[in-house]
Formats: sequence, C-alpha cells, structure tokens
Amino acid sequence: MASKKIYKKLLFYLGIILIILFMTIPVYILFRVSFAVPEDVLTSYPKFFITRFEFKHWQQVFSSGNLWPPLYKSFIVATFTMIFALVISAPASYAISRFDKKIKYAVILSLFFTRMFPNVGIALPISVTFLKWNLTDKNIGLIMAHLIEQLPFIAWILVSTFETIPFDLEEAASIDGAGRIKTLLKVVLPVAAPGLAVAAMFTWLNSWNEFTYALYLSLSTKTLPLQIYYYVLRGGFFQQAAYSTILTIPVLIITFALQRYIRSDYLGGAIKG
Repeated sequence: MASKKIYKKLLFYLGIILIILFMTIPVYILFRVSFAVPEDVLTSYPKFFITRFEFKHWQQVFSSGNLWPPLYKSFIVATFTMIFALVISAPASYAISRFDKKIKYAVILSLFFTRMFPNVGIALPISVTFLKWNLTDKNIGLIMAHLIEQLPFIAWILVSTFETIPFDLEEAASIDGAGRIKTLLKVVLPVAAPGLAVAAMFTWLNSWNEFTYALYLSLSTKTLPLQIYYYVLRGGFFQQAAYSTILTIPVLIITFALQRYIRSDYLGGAIKG
C-alpha cells in the first residue's frame, strides 16, 4: 500500500517536471539563440547548451534605433488597456454578479457575442471606423481596440470572482454604517483582489502580445510584436530571438509583481475576519 502511494507521488512529480520542461525549454532555446555564435546553431546538430556567448545580436538590436519606440508604445498601450479595463469592468461586473441568475447569464452571453467572431473579421471594420475618427496610429485608438477585445473576458472573470463573495460581508459593512460605494471600495474590492490580479495580468499580457489590431492601427510606430514580425519577414534569425527575449522580460516582471496577490486563502481570511 505504501509503495503504491510512493509510486503515485513519483508519477505526480514526474508529470509536474515534464510540464515545466515543456513550457520552459522553448523560452530557453529563444534565449540561447539570441546569444548564440552562428556556427553553433546553423548546423545539422546544433548544441543544446550554451558554450559560447555572442553579444553582437543584442548590440545590433539596441543600436538599430528600432527597439525603444515599439517597446514604449507596447508598454503604454498594455498598461493603459489594463487600467481602463479594470476601471470599467470592476463596478459593472459587481453589479452583474448581483443580478438574478437568468439575467446574469443573458448579460454575460451578450458580452461574449462579439468574441464569437475572429479578430481578423472585426478588425477591418473597426479600423475603418477609427480612420474616420482620426484614431489610427495613435495609442488611444489601439487601447480602445484592445478594450473591445478584452472587456468580455475581464467581465467574465470578475463576475465569477464577485459571485464568490458572500452577501454577509456587505450586510456586516452596512450594519457598521458603510454606504454602497464605501462597501465596494473598502470591503468587496480588497476581498476580490486575487480575481482583480488575474484579470489585470490577463489583460496586460493579451494587450502586450496583441498583433491583429496593431497591424491595422499602427502605421508609423510599430508595437514590439509587429517589430518581431518585421524581422521574421526579413529573415533576421538572431535578431528575432533577441527581440523575442526582450518581449518576454516585461511579461516576467509583471507576472512576478502581480502573482503575490493571487492567494487561494484570501477569501477565507476575509470571511473569518
């Protein structure tokens, strides 16, 4: 019996290790190629581990003058898309979560109606509309386009989060003299912090990596994914890897900064209090 438990535990940890390797090896290969000496990679049997470092590819990327404007634009658009998405969807999702179950389901389904069509299909009419509104090649235009894509998903995540918060907390706050707004700001939102953190990460990462709307709405200054696509078309193999590695660095920072708010026992602690 004991050996069976040990066997199951070994399989469990082996599965975790395989999943981690499956997810990290492509990132490692990207990093490895960005610092690779061409002779070590462009062979029939390229070396897996780094034996020699070549900084020339990174120097070319930094000195090209094509890195900082796309990086700045991607960061600004992703950050403000995340902020606007949370400001718009958090109070709306809280209100939806308090609706009757059938009405709530109908509202969520209607929000997802726009997501039933591929981005390529709706990006063109949106671009034509934004062209009439003089919003092309502007950060605010790209932010608005990203909000169209992200708001249904954020609302879905946050409605599910607010549903788990018991009414008892709001009733207790009301008995203590707190109004609706104060209850929302001081009680509901802090308890919903893990869901808000997940929604923020989801929005920021999707906006940071978004490609289709950026292709239609970015004319003079590209976003960073578009810049990588430009090098893919040009065939700059090592520059692609360097740009892609740079693209992942802010993702790691944002994920690390927000992951501390994602705690499974957050709601439990609030209820006990």
